[in-house]
Amino acid sequence: MRANGSVPAQTTDSVPVWEQRFRAPRVSLPDWAEDAPDRALFVSNATGTYELYAWDRASGDQRQVTDRPNGTTDGVLTPDGEAIWWFDDTDGDEFGVWMRQPFHGGGGEGTADMPAAPGLAPSYPAGLAIGRDGTAVIGRSTDEDGTTIHVVRPGSAPVEIYRHRESAGVGDLSHDGTLIALEHTEHGDAMHSALRVVRPDGTTVAELDDTKGGTEELGLTVLGFAPVAGDTRLLIGHQRRGRWEPMIWDPVAGTETDLAIDLPGDVGAEWYPDGSALLIAHGFEARSDLWRFEPGTDAAPVRVETPAGSVSGATARPDGTVEYLWSSAAQPPVVRSTTGAVVLDPPGAKAPESVPVEDVWVDGPGGRIHALVQRPASPAQGPFPTVFEIHGGPTWHDSDEFASGPAAWVDHGYAVVRVNYRGSTGYGRAWTDALKHRVGLIELEDIAAVRQWAVESGLADAEKLVLAGGSWGGYLTLLGLGTQPDDWALGLAAVPVGDYVTAYHDEMEALKAMDRTLLGGTPEEVPERFEASSPLTYVDAVKAPVYISAGVNDPRCPIRQVENYVDRLKDRGALHEVYRYDAGHGSLVVEERIKQVRLELDFARRHLG
Repeated sequence: MRANGSVPAQTTDSVPVWEQRFRAPRVSLPDWAEDAPDRALFVSNATGTYELYAWDRASGDQRQVTDRPNGTTDGVLTPDGEAIWWFDDTDGDEFGVWMRQPFHGGGGEGTADMPAAPGLAPSYPAGLAIGRDGTAVIGRSTDEDGTTIHVVRPGSAPVEIYRHRESAGVGDLSHDGTLIALEHTEHGDAMHSALRVVRPDGTTVAELDDTKGGTEELGLTVLGFAPVAGDTRLLIGHQRRGRWEPMIWDPVAGTETDLAIDLPGDVGAEWYPDGSALLIAHGFEARSDLWRFEPGTDAAPVRVETPAGSVSGATARPDGTVEYLWSSAAQPPVVRSTTGAVVLDPPGAKAPESVPVEDVWVDGPGGRIHALVQRPASPAQGPFPTVFEIHGGPTWHDSDEFASGPAAWVDHGYAVVRVNYRGSTGYGRAWTDALKHRVGLIELEDIAAVRQWAVESGLADAEKLVLAGGSWGGYLTLLGLGTQPDDWALGLAAVPVGDYVTAYHDEMEALKAMDRTLLGGTPEEVPERFEASSPLTYVDAVKAPVYISAGVNDPRCPIRQVENYVDRLKDRGALHEVYRYDAGHGSLVVEERIKQVRLELDFARRHLG
């Protein structure tokens, strides 16, 4: 960065800084084999496409595991580190099978990939757990069968142990392989799972369901069995005090151990490798940090020192050190260790820095709204043309972490505002659950409140406000352009929902369950709610130019419903452009991502000046 904090628009070789951020090699937090901790698996974009890589930490050797035109990011190491499982779909459609290859690859041609469970037909994935004896527990989801879970033993045909129309998934497999933890939503609320622990033959050991017996439905989630032979303790997350926090449940002994960790915000956890302590992941007001906590003692949590910003993932190693993936809005991501070392440093040019975020709190109709603001690094004080970059999910939240997309807008003189609207995680269960039944409209009320602040504070130019986002953020963009037509000068919607009814009928089964939860039923059961929440309902009111990008293989926001919305824009003669690309719900190809941002920047330049 320059001494005055500004970021140059271009380097001497005329490659824009914003493109350099996308192209800079990145790595994920390495996952390591439980019984062979020197064998690790990570994701990298080193070739220009995000793929899986094997890393022998003892020798330092690294090997690319997958090589597919549209990339690969879903992979798991077997406990002994001898093999890698990776999910093989078709061009990003998320529908496929698990493949398996040796950790060190194959001999001769190819990499010796083979189906990991030959008896199972393609499906959407619903969790995977692999045991020390080679047994695998595989969750599957299809439109025809709902969720099924199978136990696959080496050399044997898959055995189905679970089936239900509602969404479910594999949580974890105990160290000795005798217990399987499942998350399910048989009660019909896809936002709040219940837990069931079963034996490998499918018989039930114990149930835990916080959705029963009260006026509020509370969710549970599996965090992991204790990593010790003969230990039946299961670490879970619960919402009994209005936020996510950990608890230890022993389904065999029938005991629950309340940890009551006194930290504000959401608290997650995972076991240290010897089971003696928990690594606490704490998120509060768009930042996160780490703590060590020893259950069963009077000791308070001890801070694991990390820089200010966001920890996107962390793991405790057998020697007691902690490795974590860290970034901030200004600083690009890096995998660090509590030893002070950089754990995994990809070769090549580093990503240029960006500007830090400012925290803004705005009073809204449902309470105080937290927004993150980035201003152009220039002497100008505003008002700026401003992009409201709306996050997806909706059960997600924007954090103080590095993001190349918003940084590109800042480089071009825009302010960027990101709003953690009602529905976002990280601000308590009531905030996350608030959007039911008035889906989309509630989020836009919060965005409107922050928009008003941005204009009145002098940050934003009221004539140059851009509503933008991807996935759920793309949906809110189209809905906002129709329900708030005078508020926005431009709309940029990536992989959006445009026609909610058609999207429901075409999307993957797990998302159908989520929509039934959010809206209280199917389009046939509550047509008025789907109509009120669908951008297609308001398309005739849209005034601003609209840019839409969509993946033709997207199972989450399928292409047919996007085309329905586009056809209505065409019928009106509304100013719009559409970019369709051969991938699913976004792209794992770096140059494709750059192309999409470039097209958005150009669209804004042409229509905003």
